[in-house]
Amino acid sequence: MPAVLGLNFHHDTAAALVVDGRVYATEEERWSGVKHNHPTRKGTLTAPTRALQWCLEAAGIEPEDMDAVWAASMRPNPAAGWWLAEEREELAALLPAPLGEHLRLLSHHTAHVLSGYLLSGHEHAAGLVIDAGGSSLGSDFGPGRERITGYDLWSDRIDRLHQGMPAIVPGPVGPRRVHSSLGHFYRNLARRVIPPGDEPEGSMMALAAFGDPQRYGTHIRELVRLGDEGEVRIDHPWGSADSSTPLLLDGRAWTADNVAEQPEHKRADLAAAVQEVFAESVVHIARHLQRLTRASALVFSGGCALNSHLNGQLAADSGFDTLFVAPAPHDAGTAVGAALYGWHYQLGQDRLPVPTDAAWGPNPGTLPTTTVPPGYHALPHLGLGLPATVAALLAEHRIVGWVQGQLEFGPRALGHRSILAHPGPAATRDRLNAIKKRAAYRPFAPAVLAEHATEWFMSAGDPFMNRVATVRRCRADRVAAVTHHDGTARVQSVAADHQGLRDLLEQFRDLTGLPLLLNTSFNRKGAPILRTAEQAVAAAVELRLDALAVGDTLLLADHVPDPRAASLRTR
Repeated sequence: MPAVLGLNFHHDTAAALVVDGRVYATEEERWSGVKHNHPTRKGTLTAPTRALQWCLEAAGIEPEDMDAVWAASMRPNPAAGWWLAEEREELAALLPAPLGEHLRLLSHHTAHVLSGYLLSGHEHAAGLVIDAGGSSLGSDFGPGRERITGYDLWSDRIDRLHQGMPAIVPGPVGPRRVHSSLGHFYRNLARRVIPPGDEPEGSMMALAAFGDPQRYGTHIRELVRLGDEGEVRIDHPWGSADSSTPLLLDGRAWTADNVAEQPEHKRADLAAAVQEVFAESVVHIARHLQRLTRASALVFSGGCALNSHLNGQLAADSGFDTLFVAPAPHDAGTAVGAALYGWHYQLGQDRLPVPTDAAWGPNPGTLPTTTVPPGYHALPHLGLGLPATVAALLAEHRIVGWVQGQLEFGPRALGHRSILAHPGPAATRDRLNAIKKRAAYRPFAPAVLAEHATEWFMSAGDPFMNRVATVRRCRADRVAAVTHHDGTARVQSVAADHQGLRDLLEQFRDLTGLPLLLNTSFNRKGAPILRTAEQAVAAAVELRLDALAVGDTLLLADHVPDPRAASLRTR
């Protein structure tokens, strides 16, 4: 069976290997401990060395056994097609010789969209990629990079049929091209809304629920113009990386430097306006793609596809019957898309089954019960009794670290490296935000048994926690810890074959009548989701979790009664 490797050498550095119809994929940050594995200098290329090594070892593949190696190109400003050869040589030099000799490049946005389409199960779909910026557009489109790209996707062809184009704007020495970006627009404004120390984009999306979009809506709409043929034009510099130019609102100058001086209620109002205009712009593009392709399904990827509120609106308003958001829509996902491109389009292999999980990474190893940290004691070898034991703890409103099976790929914890809690009391949300040192307005997501999802939410969510759904009003009081201020939740639907959470959710449902749990990533503030059992122990102690489950072993804090000793009262 062929073996195909996909790589991302830029931020969110990652490796993905497809062999024998199976995906092995992981991100370099899980080894480096540096979130997003940012290069030390902008533009620096780094190889996903340890992620690549793990993929090869896990699959039992030697570098010389590889049939194809693909990576996403990211060169920003070439004048013509020469850049591909130059970049390929530069990237190939970072790899072992047998792999470097096979390396070929495809565009960044094509790798993004295929990380969704080739796992979506759809024969025909429209594809949409929106991010801060991708590969060079080359001489066909003039200087600039991919910012908004639309595709008509089939199993035997990939047609690029919509491309965001540069605009001509006045400059100090005459007209110049500006290739504005919705991704930069959202990030740029987020830096004026969210103080340093919190991730700006995700925090602004959360804060928007508390704001009035009408206060600043007219002003923000003046910055973004929607035209025919899905066109989006953003006034300069708001679609660039510039966060120093003052944004004048209510007689105040908003910059990234003075964000902490702005009142939170006004920051919430600005966040709400930006979120609304941003979503309207993406829906505008998607409707244009629906008219062009007449497809019933939309596949969405790129950094902007991490905006779960946008995704909920796309599912409802874009004109498509179904929306499939790539399991890992951020840049690490381009490694998966590159590998799948080689697997299907180059080598002619059948497409992989539609996944219900993204557990494509390493196992955590075993919990060393001989070196139990102070304040905890071990309950080893619980075997099949572990889910029932942990469900009893969660029913008693304990907070539990949950480390089971292969590591998730992507930015969301899907039940393999998670912190879990009862979804009921709002106080649980507040306690967890304090534990994780997050802003108090940040929400937490529910993981719900898939067959029960629409009993609790107005739509089913998805397996990768990539879109919000409205919580049913008659249920909201029972799940306050996972219901955001605007009555929504970012829902992870857990299928019957999920190897991380399924048994636990069933046990918790049987105890409490609730088929869902609060599920958040197991990590420290500013650090990536952890990888190993040893890291989990250190984090559990630092975060002062009530318990930690790794494999079939449970570490229990000394202040917590053994749930096996007596029948616990449930709430």
